[in-house]
Amino acid sequence: MFLTPPSGAAPAAPGAPATAASPIGMRTWLLIALALLAPFALYFATAKSIVSIWNSSETFAHGYIILPISLWLIWRRRVNFAAWPPQPYWPALLLIAIAGAAWFAARLGEVQVVMQYAFVALFPLIALAVLGRRLAGSLAFPLLFLLFAVPFGEIFVDPLIQHTADFTVWAVQATGIPVLRTGTRFELPTGSWSVVEACSGVRYLISSITLGCLYAYLTYRSNKRRLAFIALSVVVPIVANWLRAYMIVMIGHISGMQLATGVDHIIYGWAFFGLVMFIMFWIGSYWREDEAPAPAPAAAAARDAGTGAQPGTATAGRILPVVLASIALAALWPAFALFNERANTSDKPVVLAPVAVSWRAVSAVSSWTPRFMTPDANFKGAYRSDSGQAVGLDILYYRNQNNAKALISSVNRLTHSDDEWHENGSTLRVETLGSRQLAVRETRLLGPQGAMLVWHWFRVGDYDTASNAVGKLRQAESKLLFRGDDGAAVMLSAPYAEHADEARAALHAFLAQHEGAIEAALAATRQR
Repeated sequence: MFLTPPSGAAPAAPGAPATAASPIGMRTWLLIALALLAPFALYFATAKSIVSIWNSSETFAHGYIILPISLWLIWRRRVNFAAWPPQPYWPALLLIAIAGAAWFAARLGEVQVVMQYAFVALFPLIALAVLGRRLAGSLAFPLLFLLFAVPFGEIFVDPLIQHTADFTVWAVQATGIPVLRTGTRFELPTGSWSVVEACSGVRYLISSITLGCLYAYLTYRSNKRRLAFIALSVVVPIVANWLRAYMIVMIGHISGMQLATGVDHIIYGWAFFGLVMFIMFWIGSYWREDEAPAPAPAAAAARDAGTGAQPGTATAGRILPVVLASIALAALWPAFALFNERANTSDKPVVLAPVAVSWRAVSAVSSWTPRFMTPDANFKGAYRSDSGQAVGLDILYYRNQNNAKALISSVNRLTHSDDEWHENGSTLRVETLGSRQLAVRETRLLGPQGAMLVWHWFRVGDYDTASNAVGKLRQAESKLLFRGDDGAAVMLSAPYAEHADEARAALHAFLAQHEGAIEAALAATRQR
């Protein structure tokens, strides 16, 4: 990320004016602009999805300023365009093809974040192909800084919540206050607290890393110092969020739950984060390094004058083939994706086949409902065996999936932070059913009716899996082979009083008797 210009040419000082006329003419600038603007038109839906997340999530609202900052950083090094005129770098076309293929593969599996990263990666790769190694290398950080525009980081929310809850409970107990913990919720003598997504610190972490990388680039010239400061910008916000959570709980406890429980909770959090960032940047300023002196631009203008060529004329002719090749490669994958999508789209409505269940049907076993995107068809049933074992069955079926309706997505959860039910741990299990084994994700839920176990897995085509990654790969494979994207989430739930093994026995008994019926119903639904 912090590449330096190739040997034999001194780096340009940011903001230094060029001391010779730029050898780049208007036609060359237009070709460069055409090459870099083409992905916006070719991948418009992906670009729109990025902006949509910026609009809907405060965590990623900073995305709006990434492109202006990148352009400003390039402007500060504008003298480099005179020092190293564009020289086509043809091997970069292979990288453009790989980025396009990654976007296409992610499109098949509806992995939006990979599509977005592949789309944004096209800009530095096209710049490398059109501008060449020297010029693009001197602008490496401004070009790669564009990757921060991708709204990524929600994958860290759950572990951050867990670690924040661990530290807060430990710190409160170390203070001498008794704590009763249930998952990420805990009770003090003065009141109840819960570590939810807003308390995870993911916003602080993303902001700190973005600012840390920018500060390290502008403040240091040594890559070691830059990497050290970036590492600090990762660790500091995590620890600071732990301390923030602990202090909020203590303020609430000492004030009898009168302070740090409403809007002042949020204000205090951002004020504390701002103070921590200021201290971190202030300390980092003691190791700042002066910028290198400005070099004399390359003798490109003198060379053009000596040969009688007009500035920019030769450059435009030289980069035109690579510009056209870059655009053609970038356009190949959206065109293939459109063809594949039309071939895999089914106009048949989903009619979920009935599941033959031998247990006695009852009204319900709990009030819990999974919080998934709205499926094309769903089934919800509750059953009780002759021995009194109670099991709930939920099936959510999806067809013609997209970002707003997907079987596997970070949005799909068993519970929501506002639900009366909340998760209390999850693990992977492998159940032996006769001669076959079935992997399931086991999750413990706590709610108003007590404790409950949920086993769930995905059915993608003819394949069962409990892994999101494997499920996405199977979906991509099925669409690549023009077999459609049908898939279903299957969930079994069972309440228990004291021991989870009671629920496990009920779930296993139901699954052992009805796994074949569930599989037959899903297969029939797909064939319909």
